[in-house]
Amino acid sequence: MWAASDIHMSAHTPATTRAFLDFLTQAAAHADALFLPGDIFDVWIGDDFALKNPPAWLLPILDALLATSRHTRLYIGRGNRDFLMGHALAQRIGAQLLPDVVQLDTDIGPVLLSHGDEYCTADAAYQRFRRRVRNPRLQRLFLSLSLGLRRAIADWARRRSQHQNRSKPMDIMDVHPDAISQAFRNTGCTVMVHGHTHRPAIHALTVDGKPRQRIVLPDWDFDHATPGRGGWVVIDSDGPRLATWPPEHDSSLPASAGR
Repeated sequence: MWAASDIHMSAHTPATTRAFLDFLTQAAAHADALFLPGDIFDVWIGDDFALKNPPAWLLPILDALLATSRHTRLYIGRGNRDFLMGHALAQRIGAQLLPDVVQLDTDIGPVLLSHGDEYCTADAAYQRFRRRVRNPRLQRLFLSLSLGLRRAIADWARRRSQHQNRSKPMDIMDVHPDAISQAFRNTGCTVMVHGHTHRPAIHALTVDGKPRQRIVLPDWDFDHATPGRGGWVVIDSDGPRLATWPPEHDSSLPASAGR
């Protein structure tokens, strides 16, 4: 299986989108399953935005995801930017919509997969916001508004979030060790994969005297970062490994970035 998150595609990320579409071609050829656990898009204001009359930047992405799903199993999850993705979008691209946290059967045993923002429990203000925006009644109210009004609200919320985050210590916006340990206890998994924090690494830790691994997925940015960056995790019978995009050598093989 392959997993990638935090691509943050929008009308303002043409280079990142091109890199991700190239990645999808490789995933279709080499992965038996591709998981995209959230923040695929920088903002998502409802599936009708994509299905009724998709903007020019979005249509190639939808078509590429659909093409990928015809060659490998495709799964999408909701992040903190695209939590309004729904079953209609999943059907459009031939994907299965994941719950917020899912336990996967893999070649190395059960793996816990999520976007990761649910583990940032030290950021109490964000967790309150997260609970509100995932309220089904509030979501139905938001989706009943016009597309223009939804865009305006989403833009305002994004600016407000950026302003608030500038004054927060970095460790508050990272996952909390207690939340991670509890997730391992609750599930019995020995490996966890998540994104959200933009701090790619494979962490070895111990929970209740037992070894565990926490794998943090890279974010993607080929429009504003120098050099551009992107990556994913490969989990197969050889174990988990992070890989960078574009691959450093043979494009048919992941370039190992850590183990």
